[in-house]
Parts: sequence; C-alpha cells; structure tokens
Amino acid sequence: MNVKIEEGWKRELAAEFEQPYFKQLTDRVKNDYADPGIKVYPPGKEIFAAYDACPFDNTKVVIIGQDPYHGPGQANGLCFSVSKGVAMPPSLINIFKEVSSDTGAPMPADGDLTRWARQGVLLLNSSLTVREHQPKSHSGIGWEQFTDATVEALASRRDHLVFLLWGSDAIRKGAKIDRDRHLVLTSVHPSPLSAHRGFFGNHHFTRANEYLQAHGLTPIEW
Repeated sequence: MNVKIEEGWKRELAAEFEQPYFKQLTDRVKNDYADPGIKVYPPGKEIFAAYDACPFDNTKVVIIGQDPYHGPGQANGLCFSVSKGVAMPPSLINIFKEVSSDTGAPMPADGDLTRWARQGVLLLNSSLTVREHQPKSHSGIGWEQFTDATVEALASRRDHLVFLLWGSDAIRKGAKIDRDRHLVLTSVHPSPLSAHRGFFGNHHFTRANEYLQAHGLTPIEW
C-alpha cells in the first residue's frame, strides 16, 4: 500500500502496511473522512505527523497518548499537542507545569510540541484518528495493532530509549518493553482527574535527560 510516511518508519513498518487488518483500517478511516456527515481529526495529511516529525532513526524518547483530541481545531497528529493559537487542554497544561517544576523551564507560549518531536520525541497516540466529539470512536478498528507494532519496532531494533507511559492505557501498551534495554517511566495520567495522584512530582523529564546523557545522547530541551 502506498502510505505517505517518513522513510525510516516506512521501512520499519513495511510488513504492517501489507497486513489485511491495515487495508480494512485504511478503508474504514477513508470512508469516515469522505462522509460529509462525519468530521474526523486530525486533518488527513496529519494522520502520520508524529512519525514524520520524529524519524525512526532519530527517536530517543516515546510518549504515548490515547487518541487525538476530538474538538474542532485541536488535534495536529502529535499526542497531547495543539497547534499555535489553539488553547491548551488541561492535560497539556499539567504536563507543562511538571516540566517547569522539574526542569525550571518557563511555561511556553503555545502548546505545539513539534519542538519536542524535532529533538527525537515520538508523540504517539494509540489511535491515530477520532470522530469529532466521540472519544475512542476509532479505537478497536486496527490502530492499536499498528501502534503496538510501532512500539515493538523501537523496543526491539533500537537501544537506550526512554518510554514515558502516563496512565493505565499507556502502561499496558509498554508492557513488553525490555526494561534492561530501555528506561521505562510510568505514572498516572496528567489529566486533572489524576495528576495530583502522582503525575506532579514524577520528575520524568529530568530522569529522561539523565538517562540519555548517561548513554552519550543529547538531552531534550523540554
């Protein structure tokens, strides 16, 4: 199948694109995007934005979200991220609060995490598309199998990566990662419903950078 995605990822995930489930997934998603009565996010050209912004060979850190934001104008293909000019959702605000507390970095002017992706942070949602105002509406149609393969490709073919897994869904997705080969940091989700139960104060951002530096890699400017 002719999937437009960064060449390194296209190489590593080539087998997935040929699987029957991926053809069925593609047909389902294309039908929803083509249906005038349904709005789907992110925009079609941004479905693989996380991969395009963070090539396979450059990836150093992986953050796993659930599915894209389902409100108008919010999703841009990177988990937790919103484009410049879009109001920051509560979970993203809490992420920046922890970054500031942990590293001393000031709160940013916008919520566009492309600046992280370009430094090697893969901002991966478990599902890459969603219907407007219907969270998890594209869960269970094949995206999870594809993003599981993404995590497996990184965990098995790269060394000394950092996986930041926030919340039970993300933690389950990282269950098979070799902890002797990679750093896996887990906590509750940054949502306002749970952030005070262990996301704040988890120091994941400084711990990630310490691990990267210990293995001769450039730290992330969070």
